[in-house]
Amino acid sequence: MSSRHWQRDCANELVTAHGVIVAEYFDVGCSRRRGWGQRPQAAALLAALDDPDRGFDAIVVGEYERAFSANQLPHLAPVLEHHGVQLWLPETDGPVDHHNPTHQALIMMLGAQSRREVQRARSRVITAMRAQTREQGRYLGGRPPYGYRLVDAGPHPNAAHARWGRRRQRFEPDPATAGHVRWMFAQRLDGQSLASIARALNDAGIPCPSGIDPNRNPHRRGDRWTLRTVAAILANPRYTGRQVWNRQPAQTDTGRPEGEPVRRNPTVDWVVSKQRAHTALVSEQDFVATQAIRAHRSAHDGTTRRYLFTGLLRCRPCGRRMEAHWINQRPGYRCRHGHTSTQQPANRRHKILYLREDHILASLADHPRLPDGIQTPHDLVTLLRRRKSPSSVTRNTAHRP
Repeated sequence: MSSRHWQRDCANELVTAHGVIVAEYFDVGCSRRRGWGQRPQAAALLAALDDPDRGFDAIVVGEYERAFSANQLPHLAPVLEHHGVQLWLPETDGPVDHHNPTHQALIMMLGAQSRREVQRARSRVITAMRAQTREQGRYLGGRPPYGYRLVDAGPHPNAAHARWGRRRQRFEPDPATAGHVRWMFAQRLDGQSLASIARALNDAGIPCPSGIDPNRNPHRRGDRWTLRTVAAILANPRYTGRQVWNRQPAQTDTGRPEGEPVRRNPTVDWVVSKQRAHTALVSEQDFVATQAIRAHRSAHDGTTRRYLFTGLLRCRPCGRRMEAHWINQRPGYRCRHGHTSTQQPANRRHKILYLREDHILASLADHPRLPDGIQTPHDLVTLLRRRKSPSSVTRNTAHRP
């Protein structure tokens, strides 16, 4: 609140002998990287401009860096001029003249300075969070994974936060759900498919994560276990007892569109604690073995079937990952979207898309735009897997092997 008070004092001092402040708009906890239309109070101020009885003819800013970032003000200037509203800044000691070359240069400098401050602050915060996760295994916020709950872990390590009464928190196995997580890992290691695990959980009437906590995944209905939910749990390294940070990208200024699933950062960007930070639900050896099952499948005769592009191919029309498929004694991939649903399709279904792995490798070998340093298709697969970058495949190439 001190920031609000001194900005108000600056604004009052600026308009002394010129007028009085009749309304106040102050956004709390909102990034300045967002445009004014994406900040609640700033958006309300913009909406007030359309009111002919708004009761003010100027906007007074207490500090430029708190109100604008980068080139936001030059984009806002035509709106203010259209409504006949001035903008007053302490740096100009009065109203801004958007057609004055000196004021234009000053605005450009202030915008660059504000952007630099944001970048420096972000860099400091990210560096600190990396260190707190890697070296201390500290919990940095967010909902606990399915199978865990949050419990008190003593005074906050930051002395100032501790004086304010804030406490540390850590994960503890949830008696109601931890057993289900252990069971899923055991079933996967026993050779069960993701579909059979999800089906068994649904048949047993066990609530899925979004059913227990609807706010966890608001884009899902929360009434059934899905393959994606089971796969996400089996791929979460937090179940080994180590704390993990930066698994998913920070929310953008526009946020995640409603209905879009949560995306993950490449595994190389994850920050994992050096030591265990909470009770493990699966051993590290079993966790690693579970991840290997995703790419290596055993046949009925005991031999191992290997699929180079597991998880790296997407069907372009539907956006789903293509599944590995062994046929005619060779690896391939297919998309059966609409052909495996328990409901009748509302529209005409696409043909099943089949792709042979040897055909993909042959196409990549002659591709003219392979990245530098990539000598073989296998090198490209390694690069894509490290970046977790799925490639799209059009249905126009659909064929039956």
